[in-house]
Amino acid sequence: MTKSGRGLIKTLLMSATILTAAPAWGQDSENSDVNERLDRLEALVNNLIERLDAKEPANQGTSLSGDAATARQAQQALQAARALAERTAAVEQKVAEQAVATQQVAEKSDEANGFNVGKTRVTYGGYVKLDVISERTSGGQVASSSIARDFLIPGAIPVGGESSGFDTDFSARQTRFFLKTETDVGDDHKIGSHIELDFMVTDGGDERISNSFAPRVRQAYITFDNWLFGQTWSTFQDVSALPEAMDFIGPTPGTVFDRQPMIRYTRGGLQIALEQPETTITTPTGARIIAGDDSLPDIVVRYNHTGDFGHLTAAAIGRVLRVNEDDFGLIDDSTIGYGLSLSGKLNIGERDDFKFMATAGEGLGRYIGLNIVNDAAVRDDGSLTPIATYSGFLAYRHFWSDKWRSTISGSYFKADNPVLLTTGLVTDESWNLFGNIVYSPVVPLDIGIEYMYAKRQIEDGASGNLQKVQMSAKYKF
Repeated sequence: MTKSGRGLIKTLLMSATILTAAPAWGQDSENSDVNERLDRLEALVNNLIERLDAKEPANQGTSLSGDAATARQAQQALQAARALAERTAAVEQKVAEQAVATQQVAEKSDEANGFNVGKTRVTYGGYVKLDVISERTSGGQVASSSIARDFLIPGAIPVGGESSGFDTDFSARQTRFFLKTETDVGDDHKIGSHIELDFMVTDGGDERISNSFAPRVRQAYITFDNWLFGQTWSTFQDVSALPEAMDFIGPTPGTVFDRQPMIRYTRGGLQIALEQPETTITTPTGARIIAGDDSLPDIVVRYNHTGDFGHLTAAAIGRVLRVNEDDFGLIDDSTIGYGLSLSGKLNIGERDDFKFMATAGEGLGRYIGLNIVNDAAVRDDGSLTPIATYSGFLAYRHFWSDKWRSTISGSYFKADNPVLLTTGLVTDESWNLFGNIVYSPVVPLDIGIEYMYAKRQIEDGASGNLQKVQMSAKYKF
């Protein structure tokens, strides 16, 4: 055979070998294109073998010449490549079918809790929760109509009175519902909204007959690309750092907790917000004044860092606390409030986690522990002095199994009150401890029991504690 013939056979053999050894090439091409290439190569090889067999000398017996052997190797390689291509096509078909099935499941899941109105997708969610709470206080009786019977409010723990027995209440008013929308407006823009309602801290019926409660707006905001306009959790608060608790909040004395209207911009982990201002003042008689004279928004800058370890958040806030004499006589002043909060969640092992928060500053009163103390006090000359506060909490959650888990947590709050200006009746410190165990027989349902001990001490040294056992059942949808 000529050199060009031998070169052609070697080329065919190399092509067949490539097809056999590199199935990924076939995956990146259309199956029909692969088959066409194999058909052409196989036809050339068969043609060459026929020509070589016709020229093969009779005296060589059954031994093939080098050229014929090479051609038959190419033929075998092509047959292996064709078989591999068929197997690859079958695998690709199965993967494609699985992808379609997964997409259909996702679409059905999305359709299950939502619907379309024109170009707008509407989804909903929330939970139904029953709480059974039995609590006692050492420093006085909490009225049956008080919201302090529904969840821990550190500043409302009675001090200086006679201890109460255990009082038991059933309630479903923490039940929550939300609607979300997302509208396709084109031009790579995203616009959406969130409206959320529950029935906490609102007026309504009593425990005798109806147990009815009026709904309230928890959150209501618009999102447009990186912007948020409306009411939601304060940017100064790290909601994802809150531990799992049967109580409405849990580590209340040590946490930032505030929802309010705002304008927020988010870019990656950075958030900058202008939020509703509101100054709370303690008068020389110990009374609280909510002035409503604020003119500049609270400014919050926050950065979130996430990774496989969990997340870390740092937030800073600046405030202008202000009261006018046209509303409160001799009180006419403004002062600066500020603070820093560090918080996060650290993953431990496969499922456990450790959560924490530490916050310090001056003039932060209404942001900490449901306004345990006020933002500022009034001097004799009518000027304002901000009140310094320090707070934080730690929490650890452990999964005993797929269906059982527990959380233990402790929190602490301390105020540096100017006692000569606030009297000795304001809160000096508060702390609490709680532990729970939660059983989830199925994923959407949680059934748990929790024990909590909380204490409050005022500046004159008097104190009171609260003990609470709470059982809850919650169905999330």
